[in-house]
Amino acid sequence: MPDELRKLLVEHFRWVDPGPAASHLVSDVSGWWREPEILARLGPALADLFRPDRPTVVVSPEATGLMLGPLVATALGVGFVPAYKKRPDGRLIAGPTTWASTTSDYRGRTLTLGVRDRHLRPGDRVLVVDDWVATGAQLRALYQVVAARSAEPVGTAAVIADCPAGLAAELRVRALLTGREI
Repeated sequence: MPDELRKLLVEHFRWVDPGPAASHLVSDVSGWWREPEILARLGPALADLFRPDRPTVVVSPEATGLMLGPLVATALGVGFVPAYKKRPDGRLIAGPTTWASTTSDYRGRTLTLGVRDRHLRPGDRVLVVDDWVATGAQLRALYQVVAARSAEPVGTAAVIADCPAGLAAELRVRALLTGREI
């Protein structure tokens, strides 16, 4: 990845203190979406991490993934499939959906992620895309959904990998930056 994009990503990232009740700082990547140069270069840079693996579709979890995934899908010339989080009120997305639950994530939460069945086809080569990988909990759940639909996860392209190297290798995570660089 060109150093210019790396510099822009770091420059437009912020750690935010949400207040005295919080136990940790919160990441703020909203500056990335304001910069046209980042928007133009981010999709192709993430796509290049997995271009040789020939993905046929990109899957990304809400919320930030719904902005990032289409940039990567467009750069690869493939479709995009959103992965939704089950709502606390029990409201489901329309249509048959395959769901999988996470183990505890970086906030100690357990989430349930789902993809509409009609959008993942047997034999699809799925690239998962997200902004940040910390515990891999969401990736594991998405890989379960992908396998349940008889598709194959080729790996995960992330802007930031803040996870142990062994976990990144196991889940085939490739990233533009590490947590230490932010």
